[in-house]
Amino acid sequence: MTASPRLERIVEMTAAELNVRLGEALALYVTAMNYPPATVEQRAPMWLAHMMREDWRCVVALGEQDELVGIGYGYRGASGQWWHEQVRRGLMQVSPPAVVDEWLTDYFELTELHVLPRAQGRGLGEDLLRRLMEGVPSSRVLLSTPEGPSKAWKLYRRVGFLDVLRHYQFTGDPRPFAVLGRTLPF
Repeated sequence: MTASPRLERIVEMTAAELNVRLGEALALYVTAMNYPPATVEQRAPMWLAHMMREDWRCVVALGEQDELVGIGYGYRGASGQWWHEQVRRGLMQVSPPAVVDEWLTDYFELTELHVLPRAQGRGLGEDLLRRLMEGVPSSRVLLSTPEGPSKAWKLYRRVGFLDVLRHYQFTGDPRPFAVLGRTLPF
């Protein structure tokens, strides 16, 4: 049996372009993460706010009918942002200040990376990740992902992400997360 050919194409999207397709992008997110549909309403304002952050960039994978089948976005992390402050708090509990400052200075926060289940297993997530990171001016990239074996974990390990903080609980989420990072460029 041979693998089906890749039909997706990866393109960059501006904030205005993503805004037009925000409902579709959030539906992809909810499906990929297996979240309840109501999550869309909670996430929409957050995604819109992220689009205004410094060095925000987005790539999407489009299927045969120009439908979204994958998305990745992020921006320059900075003091005062919710995720930054959460990670700083967690790192301060387990690492010396110099290590905390090393990771949390000049980094790109990989905020979202998702592929529809029907399009997974063919390297699309890695293609999205690599394309998103092309030309990022930061010296590092950081992300958080739920603990436990997953396709995402395999991808992040394969492309060189290291443990920065493990088994961390973000405020408002009972699941344990890992914060992973690596130097740039890829």
